[in-house]
Amino acid sequence: MRTIKGPAIFLAQFTGDKAPFNTLDAIAGWAAGLGYRGVQIPSWDIRLFDLEKAAGSKDYCDEVTGTLARHGLVLTELSTHLQGQLVAVHPAYDAQFDAFAPPAVRGNPTARQEWAVGQMRLAARASRNLGLIAHATFSGALAWPYLYPWPQRPTGLVEDAFAELARRWRPILDAFDDAGVDLAYEIHPGEDLHDGVTFERFLAAVDNHPRANILYDPSHFVLQQLDYLAFLDIYRARIKCFHVKDAEFRPDGRSGVYGGYQSWVDRPGRFRSLGDGQVDFARIFAKMAQYDFTGWAVLEWECALKHPEQGAAEGAPFIDRHIIRVTEHAFDDFAAAAGDRALNARVMGIKAAVD
Repeated sequence: MRTIKGPAIFLAQFTGDKAPFNTLDAIAGWAAGLGYRGVQIPSWDIRLFDLEKAAGSKDYCDEVTGTLARHGLVLTELSTHLQGQLVAVHPAYDAQFDAFAPPAVRGNPTARQEWAVGQMRLAARASRNLGLIAHATFSGALAWPYLYPWPQRPTGLVEDAFAELARRWRPILDAFDDAGVDLAYEIHPGEDLHDGVTFERFLAAVDNHPRANILYDPSHFVLQQLDYLAFLDIYRARIKCFHVKDAEFRPDGRSGVYGGYQSWVDRPGRFRSLGDGQVDFARIFAKMAQYDFTGWAVLEWECALKHPEQGAAEGAPFIDRHIIRVTEHAFDDFAAAAGDRALNARVMGIKAAVD
C-alpha cells in the first residue's frame, strides 16, 4: 500500500485579477502558506499558465515547476475542464458554452470544437513535458438534455450519442497514450459521463482504452444519491485523480434531486466546504489507502455559504488529518511464526504431506 499524497488545491476557484491570486508565483505562496503541498492548475487561465508554451517548451515547464518548488509545492495535474467540455456540446448549450472559448471561434460550433480538440492535444504534450502522469477534464455532453425520458427518446439516440462522443475522444485518448498520461474524466452531472453506467458506456465505445479513466469527486454522487463508497469499490482501477469536495442533500416536501431551478443556496443538494457536508471522508480515505491510490488528494472548493478563503484555509488541515500513513507491516506480525508444514498439519489434525 501507498500513502496518498496531499494536501493539494485546485486553483480554478481562487484565481482573480488581484494579488495574491493573479500570478502563479503569488498564488503559490498563498497556497503554501495555508499548508498545501501541491496545486492543480487550470490550463485555460493565462494569468497562471500558458498551455501552448508548455506544450512546446520544456524550458518553460521547468520555469513553472521551479516557481512552485520555491514555495515547497509540486504540480499535481493540469486541468482542461473548460476545453474538454467544448469537445462535445449539444446545440441547446451553444450560447452558454461559447463563453469558454476564445472570441475568434464563438458562434461557430465547428471551429469551437476544433479549437477544443487542439487544446486537448496541447494538454497531452504539456503534461508529458511537466512529468505528469494524470490529467483532469470533462467529457462534454450530447445526450444530457434527454436525461429524463419524456418524451420517450428516439430509439438508438443514447447509443448514437455515445458512439459520437467516442469518435471525438478516441484520437485525444491516443494522444494522451502517446504522452504516457492518463486522462481522468470528472464524473459530473451535465456531462454525458455522470455516473458509473455512463462511464461504462463510454469505456465500451472506446474499446476499453487504457487512458480513459476517472476523476473521483464524491460530492457529485451525494447530489445524485449514488453510493460513493461502492463506486470506489467498483471503479478503483480506473480512478486516477481525486477531488476532495463536500456536499449535502436535504430533500423536503417541495424539492428533491432536480432542485426546482433554485439557486445553489436553496437547493436540497448543494456543495459545502470540507467538513460542513455529509460526505464520509474517513471511509473514503480508508478505501483509497486500501486500494493503493497513487495520486493526490486535491481540494476543490465550492460552497454556497462559506467564503472561499476560509474554505481554503480549513481545507489543508482537514485533508492532512484524513490522510492515512499506511502501515508497512500487519498489526499482528509480532505473533507470526516461521513457515512449518509439519506444524500446519498438526494444527489441522492431518498427516503431514511428503515432499
